[in-house]
Amino acid sequence: MTTRHLPLLAWLRGYDRSWTRSDLLAGVTASAIVVPKALAYATVAGLPIQVGLYTCFVPMLVYALVGTSRPLSVSTTTTLAILTSTALAQAVPNADAAELAKATAMLCMLTGAMLIVAGALRFGFVANFISAPVLTGFKAGVAVVIVVDQLPKLLGLHITKSGFLRDVGAITVALPHLSIATAAVGLAAIALLTVMEKTVPKAPAPLVVVALGILAVPLLSLGAHGVTVVGHVPTGFPALGLPDLSLATTLWPAAAGIALMSFTESVAAGRAFVATGEPYPQPNSELWATGLSNLIGAPFGCMPSGGGTSQTAVNRMVGAKTQLAGMVTSLVALATMLLLAPFIGRMPNAILAAIVVVYSVGLFKPSDFVAIRTIRRTEFWWAVAALLGVVLLGTLKGILVAIVISLMSLSYQALSPPLYVLRRKPGTQVFRPVSDRHPNDEATPGLLILRPEGRLFFGNADHFGQRIQPLLAETRPSVLVLDMSGVFDIEYTALLALTDAEEKQRLAGTELWLTGVSPGVLSTLRKSRLYEALGDRRMFYSVADAYEAWLKRAQA
Repeated sequence: MTTRHLPLLAWLRGYDRSWTRSDLLAGVTASAIVVPKALAYATVAGLPIQVGLYTCFVPMLVYALVGTSRPLSVSTTTTLAILTSTALAQAVPNADAAELAKATAMLCMLTGAMLIVAGALRFGFVANFISAPVLTGFKAGVAVVIVVDQLPKLLGLHITKSGFLRDVGAITVALPHLSIATAAVGLAAIALLTVMEKTVPKAPAPLVVVALGILAVPLLSLGAHGVTVVGHVPTGFPALGLPDLSLATTLWPAAAGIALMSFTESVAAGRAFVATGEPYPQPNSELWATGLSNLIGAPFGCMPSGGGTSQTAVNRMVGAKTQLAGMVTSLVALATMLLLAPFIGRMPNAILAAIVVVYSVGLFKPSDFVAIRTIRRTEFWWAVAALLGVVLLGTLKGILVAIVISLMSLSYQALSPPLYVLRRKPGTQVFRPVSDRHPNDEATPGLLILRPEGRLFFGNADHFGQRIQPLLAETRPSVLVLDMSGVFDIEYTALLALTDAEEKQRLAGTELWLTGVSPGVLSTLRKSRLYEALGDRRMFYSVADAYEAWLKRAQA
């Protein structure tokens, strides 16, 4: 078996013993961040808190053995937690513990299986399937939904959840009845987490807050003031459980969405923290790795998992060199399961809510929206639409909205390829698009030079012709030069339309000349009637060559 098929062999063979201390320190430090957050995300998913521990142990260990990203930290994330919550609420509306465990195993198994199948089919390109603006809007929507979801726990309120807008209304109505002690604990935790993240980013802020919360319960008699705690957390290994196969038809759409987000987040985090000289994460291999992490984690009671950006950042920041750091984090989670579960049960629920809120708010970055709007206003509205899709329709339908918007953006760009009118820079043989920055560029009477860009195919052939017609009517040229240097492919329907247009324009007194034709497009042209009509005399290497030919013809 090659290192390509088993990344473990690659980094073990090249392992430098001087990295050991850094990997051990990074693994222990990262666990202080990962474990408390995973506990909190389990509650977001509506699952028992120990599920977070299981998800830190099994998927983290599996990924360290088969993953291609050296610093990637794999457990669960804010996005995956809220998607899991939505899926399980639909599959097990009565929240029965036994049924919930089987549904979770089924969801995790389906997610893993889909990722593995995608890896076998080499679908790694879907890492770029959702555009960055749409993903920005989707994550911002998830942040809004999660914060509203956690507010009742943070403030000690009791409401019946029935959808985002109704929940906002119910929280507003219930605010006068909040638990002052619970709210004080939650807000103090948020303040401490925020301050520590800004002043000592390398410190394990979640662990510090959890530890202080556990100590505060007996010292300040918080229970007597209405502050609730997590309660009993089982000690030891998770009991193996079988998935409920009858839920497959109900859960597969959600599993597909979770698989997409797990893979997208994992690859994005892995790519973001590649060190100089380090192997780049391989998308198809990452599908296998995240798929196995979920598939093997399913019978162990894990929730769907994936790589997290913030925890990977911490892992790298404190010195992780290889996947050994992830193994160490996994073993710390195991030790916590075996030894520290009773202490975790004494943690205030408001502390978990505070951790979720702080790290969820980070998904909503107004600066990203501002940057998108500054560069491309259209894509800003795509981001806003994705945000509203999540908030108003729910996270699972929000994924569908995000995908549809991405497809629409792709279709829009493909159906409306750029088309530039070129003019000559005075005194040169440089031809460039018409621009307010170059008002003195020269147009040549009787000659119209256009540069299309992109792929010409059946979807945009008619639209392309419609955009050229007004320019022909306005300038009435005797020669139309199409600079094809920006066209990388021309499909049969587009070629047929161009052939018909050449014939009609020639009869109307306008000749078509082509320049800058790529070898691939030229190979296609040579098989067509258009090439027979143009011949070598109306095809040129560059716009400058066509311009010289035009001048000679005009002077003749």
